Amino acid sequence: MTRTVRCALESNSVSAHDHGPRNYNRAFAIAVGLNVGYIALEVVFGIIAGSLALLADAGHNLSDVLGLLLSWSAHYFAQAAPTRRRTYGLRRTSILATLGNGLLLLVAIGAIVWESIQRLIHPAPVAGPTVMLVAGAGVIVNGITAWLFVAGRKSDLNIRSAFVHMAADTGVSLGVVIAGLVIQLTGLLWIDPVVSLGVACVIAVGTWSLLRESSALAVDAVPKGINPDEVHNYLANLPGVRGVHHLHIWAMSTTETALTAHLVKPDAEIDDELLCRIDRELHDRFEIGHATIQFERDGQRCSEAQSPVQ
Repeated sequence: MTRTVRCALESNSVSAHDHGPRNYNRAFAIAVGLNVGYIALEVVFGIIAGSLALLADAGHNLSDVLGLLLSWSAHYFAQAAPTRRRTYGLRRTSILATLGNGLLLLVAIGAIVWESIQRLIHPAPVAGPTVMLVAGAGVIVNGITAWLFVAGRKSDLNIRSAFVHMAADTGVSLGVVIAGLVIQLTGLLWIDPVVSLGVACVIAVGTWSLLRESSALAVDAVPKGINPDEVHNYLANLPGVRGVHHLHIWAMSTTETALTAHLVKPDAEIDDELLCRIDRELHDRFEIGHATIQFERDGQRCSEAQSPVQ
């Protein structure tokens, strides 16, 4: 018998039991506006200074705006109500957007590495104070944009992808400022590409973690931070439970986790109090907010009964 009960959680847990992502629509709107304005600034000063580097970076920042729009769209659609055909709504778009943002960051890393190698082979003069000034503005704009998402980067992988994207750009802009200053003082043109390669390595570390987690969620792996063995042991030690199988834990979105499990319980009586306890403790202990539990009198009834998750 299968039974799902929506229980009222204690007051100290209600705020944490959030079935939807925090609303970041305003943050995304501000971030997109700031970055579009910065792109316009780079284009204008790039033309005035005759700097191909600034114009090229404007193109790079345009890809960042596309990344922000991708995350924003997913954040918006993740809040859509379920329908008869899409019973979970469009929550999973946040996972797909995170994966897409990771791939965009890989493209950006490749572009930085390629340009850095070219400049090591064929050193080119840096456009001087103008480039440093515009790059300094980039540090401010990208830094503010990253700050808008800093609070949600640990609880929402989609928000984290936006944060990583903008934090990476802040690092790139800061690298340009530092490299430009050192070149102005020393005249060593190789400083610029070497700093760029260092920045690319830092971005690659964050991007790899982002891609690994988003890829895992896309194929329904257990979300990071949840130990399936601990969940299994918790369920197996519930009163009257003699076995656990068909245990599945997966991400419905970048903020919500679901679970289904079959519990072998010889009396198999409908026990609303126990179901409410399971619902509450799975949330409080493991941050699993959507649980469906099926009680069985005899575990052999399920021909595909599984062994505990390894």
